[in-house]
Amino acid sequence: MVHLLFPIALLAFIVIIFGAFISSRAAAPLYIEGDERKKVRGRDGLIMLCITACYALSAFLNLGNTYGPESFCRFGERGQYALIELEQPEGVSAVAYFTGIHTGNYYVQFSEDGENFIDVGVLEQGYADLLKWKRLEIPGYGQNTRFVRLIADDEIWLGEISLYDLDGVEISADRLIIPDGCVPLFDERHTVPENSTYLNSSYFDEIYHVRTAFEHLEEVKPYEISHPPLGKLIISIGISIFGLNPFGWRFMGTLVGVLMLPLVYFFTKRMFGGTAVPALVTLLSATDFMHFAQTRIATIDSYSVFFILLMYLFMYIYLQSERSNKKWVLPLALSGISFGLGAASKWTCLYAGAGLGLIWFIDRVERYFAARAASEDAVERMRVMKNYWRETLSNVLVCLLFFVAVPVVIYYLSYYPYGQAEGMSGLGMFFRGDYFDIVIRNQEYMLSYHSGVDAEHPYSSRWWQWILNGRPILYYLEYSGNEKSTIGAFLNPFLCWGGLGAIISMLWLWVKEKDRTARFIFLGYLAQLLPWVFVTRITFEYHYFPSSVFLLLALGYVFDSLRRRFGGWKWLLGASAAVSIVLFAAFYPVLSGAWVSRDFAENCLGWFATWPF
Repeated sequence: MVHLLFPIALLAFIVIIFGAFISSRAAAPLYIEGDERKKVRGRDGLIMLCITACYALSAFLNLGNTYGPESFCRFGERGQYALIELEQPEGVSAVAYFTGIHTGNYYVQFSEDGENFIDVGVLEQGYADLLKWKRLEIPGYGQNTRFVRLIADDEIWLGEISLYDLDGVEISADRLIIPDGCVPLFDERHTVPENSTYLNSSYFDEIYHVRTAFEHLEEVKPYEISHPPLGKLIISIGISIFGLNPFGWRFMGTLVGVLMLPLVYFFTKRMFGGTAVPALVTLLSATDFMHFAQTRIATIDSYSVFFILLMYLFMYIYLQSERSNKKWVLPLALSGISFGLGAASKWTCLYAGAGLGLIWFIDRVERYFAARAASEDAVERMRVMKNYWRETLSNVLVCLLFFVAVPVVIYYLSYYPYGQAEGMSGLGMFFRGDYFDIVIRNQEYMLSYHSGVDAEHPYSSRWWQWILNGRPILYYLEYSGNEKSTIGAFLNPFLCWGGLGAIISMLWLWVKEKDRTARFIFLGYLAQLLPWVFVTRITFEYHYFPSSVFLLLALGYVFDSLRRRFGGWKWLLGASAAVSIVLFAAFYPVLSGAWVSRDFAENCLGWFATWPF
């Protein structure tokens, strides 16, 4: 029961914040400030740099090994085998191996004379085993093994193997006779680890997305086709730079997580001004559990959230732009391009696009009524309305170009690795009917797949659990004696519970005070969450990640209101920063895979029975 004191104390602190927020809005006048405080200056750059640099250090620390098997023995058909000879007969007790791409099995056989072989085990390479170090124990064999044969049961790639003697010691390469065709199995001995961990192997959905990113580089027909290609193509950039190793395939997602922080700062600076609130909101983002864990795993969600953040930032700039000098065109266009990039990464960005469309439509309606009420003079009102319709026509054309045509082009072009895997090349592939058919068939498959997913998972959760932090998802779990290594994804409780209160406040401010900023934040949040209310397929906590963008903005609004109206705002903002940092530091072990005692993880961090730590 002692661990329940932590969430109770946190909830009490959140209640204090909102008590001050409500009382100050009811009793204190609003301090009005000009746009001068919304300009980014040198001090802002220094704050952004400090927070971003500190976060980057923690994010890239122990991200994964910078080395791993790069070459593969490519078994081309069923029955093809690799034959390894030991210089002298000895016992072989185990085989460690690094799986490549494609699925199947390797049947392991031993022989004393090279003619009579006995089956001793199977190296499994199922769909959940790819790009991982695995180990096959082979008990009960004596000192007379001279030949080891691996027989593939399908077209399948194997990265590296290591044989161990009866004492569990690795058999060195100079004690083996390796045929030329088997060299890729023994040419990277330095990559063989003592144990398989997240540092040297894939985990969770990396088995799909990293595999597909690597397949795109190899111009192989992709396995994971349930999402558009762009996210996997971005992952492949890191692999191209750093190689096929955990650091390489996680690099781009982590980099994107780092780059989100300056965007969050700039967004909140543009929305609220000053330095205290943007700094605090950026710090909340940097210490958010979901942001940290989700951007360090090589899946595509980091990129979709990054583009959602961009598209809403540019839409907000558009809403604040003057209409008379065409300065609105660029931010609106950039919002549309960001939408296109997001949609080509993951379909959840379509939800964000729907929210943008609603925000844009409401803005047009408001401008219509404002134009009609601009003057009581009929002639002047006619002139204003004429300008309004002219500007609306231009606006619609820009939207059709950058929210429809350009995204369609981006989406269509992103399928080029699918064409390459079918032997197509050059610009001409995009105008071929069979390339077009590939794109269309994949849309049909994705629609069928996502509407028909019927599976169970121990860490699945529903939308109402997300908003309460009810069921974190556990990506990785390993035990060693009384210690455990875990990687979980869920929101920092302060952001989750405080943000929920802030989102409810945004709805209240929109309805009661017709506040446009509150409406913008609430509609953005609603666009990301509401579709999941009606989704019946299996869902997880990480589907709430895009909503965290708007939880941050909503809390920013609350803190900005306190700054303008409440005398003790510095204490509340400082305490909020401290609480978020302390929570991040306490939960860091179960977010990063660091080893920690089971007692601490389960009794101190497992606040609720549904938290699987």
